[in-house]
Amino acid sequence: MFETFFFYLVGLAVIIMLAGYTFRIMREYERGVVFQLGRFWKVKGPGLIIIIPGLQQMVRVDLRILTMDVPSQDVISRDNVSVKVNAVVYFRVIDPQRAIIQVENYLMATSQLAQTTLRSVLGKHELDEMLAEREKLSLDIQKTLDVQTDSWGIKVSSVEIKHVDIDESMIRAIARQAEAERERRAKIIHAEGEMQASQRLLEAAQTLSRQPEAMQLRYLQTLSNIATDRSSVIVFPVPTDIIGPIMQAITYKTQGAVQPQSTP
Repeated sequence: MFETFFFYLVGLAVIIMLAGYTFRIMREYERGVVFQLGRFWKVKGPGLIIIIPGLQQMVRVDLRILTMDVPSQDVISRDNVSVKVNAVVYFRVIDPQRAIIQVENYLMATSQLAQTTLRSVLGKHELDEMLAEREKLSLDIQKTLDVQTDSWGIKVSSVEIKHVDIDESMIRAIARQAEAERERRAKIIHAEGEMQASQRLLEAAQTLSRQPEAMQLRYLQTLSNIATDRSSVIVFPVPTDIIGPIMQAITYKTQGAVQPQSTP
C-alpha cells in the first residue's frame, strides 16, 4: 500500500515537472527563441507556448527598451586633455533570432562596444566641444553603435552623456579663460561705444560748422549750464564772432560822436 502511494506520488511529481517544462506563458513583451535538436526552429510568443521536452529548448528574450549605464571612461581629447566621461545607452532587441544566435551575450557585447565607441568618438573632439555640444556627440555615438549592433538584431535608440569630469587644475584654467574672454568682450564693447560716440561728435561738429548761429546758441547753452554751479568761479573766453559785431557798433558810435561839424 505504501509503495503504491509512493509510486503515484512520484509519478504525479514527474507529470507536474513535465507540464511545467512543456507549457510556457510568454508575456506581451517577451519572445521565445526555440531550438529543436540544437537547430533553430522558430520564434514563438506571446501567449501559451508548448515545448516538447527532450527535443526542444527555448530562450526568453525581452523586447522592451533596456537601460545600460556605461561606466566612466578615461578619454583623451583631441587637444590632449584627459577627462572622465560616463553615459547611458537605451537599446532594444528587434530580432530575437539574431540576438541569440549571432552573439553569445548581447547585453555584455553591447556594454563593451558602448565603452570602446565612447572613447573613440569623444577622442576625436576637443574639450570645448565635449562641454558645449553634448547633444551632437551623443547623436554621433548613437549612430556608430546602431550601425555596429544592427547585425546582432539590436536597435540603439539613444545615447546620453551624463558627466564630463575634469581635473581641478583644468577647471581653474577654464575659469581663467572664461574671465579673459569676458574682459575681451567688455573691451570690444567699450571700444565700439567710443567709436560710435566719436562718429556722432564728428557729425555734430560738421553740422555746427555749417551753421554759425547754431554754434553761438550751443555756446550760450553751455554757458547757461555752467552758470548753475555757484560753488566756483569760472573764467571763459568770449569768441570773436560774438564780440566782433558789438565792438564794431561801439566804434561806429564813438567815431560818430567825435566827428567835427562842418563850417558854413
